[in-house]
Amino acid sequence: MEDGKLGVAIHGVGNVAYAHAASWKKNPHAEIVSVSSRRKQSAQRLADEMGLECAVRNDYEAVLRDRRVDVVNISGPNHVHAEQGIAAAETGKHLLMEKPMVLSMDENRALRDAVAKAGIRSVVSFVLRWNPLFENLKSLLTAGAIGELFYVEVDYWHGISPTWYGGWQWAHKRSTGGSTMLLGGCHAVDALRWLAGDEVAEVTAYSNNQKGLFEYDANVVAILKYQSGIIGKTSALFDAEMPYAFNIDLAGTDGTLRDNRLWSKQLLPGQTGWTEMKTLLPDSGDVHHHPFDAEINHLVDCIREDRESHCNIADAYRTHEVCLAIDRSIEQGGVAVKLPLD
Repeated sequence: MEDGKLGVAIHGVGNVAYAHAASWKKNPHAEIVSVSSRRKQSAQRLADEMGLECAVRNDYEAVLRDRRVDVVNISGPNHVHAEQGIAAAETGKHLLMEKPMVLSMDENRALRDAVAKAGIRSVVSFVLRWNPLFENLKSLLTAGAIGELFYVEVDYWHGISPTWYGGWQWAHKRSTGGSTMLLGGCHAVDALRWLAGDEVAEVTAYSNNQKGLFEYDANVVAILKYQSGIIGKTSALFDAEMPYAFNIDLAGTDGTLRDNRLWSKQLLPGQTGWTEMKTLLPDSGDVHHHPFDAEINHLVDCIREDRESHCNIADAYRTHEVCLAIDRSIEQGGVAVKLPLD
């Protein structure tokens, strides 16, 4: 940390990296000191477009050797996240990791253990935890506005095709993209865990691949049972022909939350219809719509105050475990898969 600022290295310069860079630039306690990618010209393009005066590299090991780097922002293709995260942890760098952070349970365990051993601070980019609607929903649930939660449902419906998606070359392949749940559905799974405040005990899942665009099944639905007895459902549809949708339904013993609508006779005894919350919704897949400012400010605060994040790698391990359990259920023809995974 030089001049009281955290030195940030952005590694991987896809579309999301530009959104990350914009948010890092706004934080007064951080400075981008390095941008890197497999191709140096891609890294230089990000540095130029974002007006950065920093090192530009195509050598990740050089990034980790740079003593000015306190935080590594990992935002490359899915299949390199775990390896790069482990290497950064082993050199004592704090981490901001794009999701999914891993593609297998072996990687999931290895990354979790490496970060725990290093004692670094981390945030995995389940950025919707900082979405204003999510903040409202979490507050209402904590206050008991709908009583005891017994059913949760979150869906990620995002039609993805090679005609517009910049990461298509690696995202549609099993070896580099992973699966529908890992590539995008993990946002819905994380929301299920975050809003329920409970861990999943068992999943059963089914899938299909109607358009045949992906090497893995593009459309997934899963039923979940929580440790407390809550039941839930999640789905992710990459073949969807519709605007992006992130559907949220939370049913409790004294009321219900549906996206930004509240039904609670306990709070609003004169209510005659749904009460709508005016707020920013998670209704776009555009990364520049996501609340990266708040996410990055949170990580900086955690580092400066030496405290753990609620969205650290240890917590994200559980979200990825659920996604991998869903994939395992699909591979086994829809059998129930219990968690934790062996």
